[in-house]
Amino acid sequence: MGTPGPQKVPRYELEFKLKAVQMSNQPGVLVKDVAQSLCIHPFMLSKWRKQVRDGVLKGKLAPIDVAAVGELQRLRELEHKYKRLQMEHDILKKAIRFASELKAKSSPSSKQTGKPGRSR
Repeated sequence: MGTPGPQKVPRYELEFKLKAVQMSNQPGVLVKDVAQSLCIHPFMLSKWRKQVRDGVLKGKLAPIDVAAVGELQRLRELEHKYKRLQMEHDILKKAIRFASELKAKSSPSSKQTGKPGRSR
């Protein structure tokens, strides 16, 4: 086998980059959420944002899709709620386990009752 060739780096169109930057600049939207929804690395989106600020990336910005921004915000809220529910679920599982262990220790079947009998 020979040595592997250079990796192919995907090239993104200027319009795609500008749209991504525009979406990430909306209030209440995180860079990581936009990057995840576009299947790109957050560092790449941050790089594009810097290039737009520095004037390296220029172009006509198309109107932003308000529905897409709303979906990103909704997704973020749902992920937050899901993490909270997971944490609550874990706490409840631990509480049930703790309570069942206490019950097992204090149940009459686990204690010796009565006087020991004589063997004949």
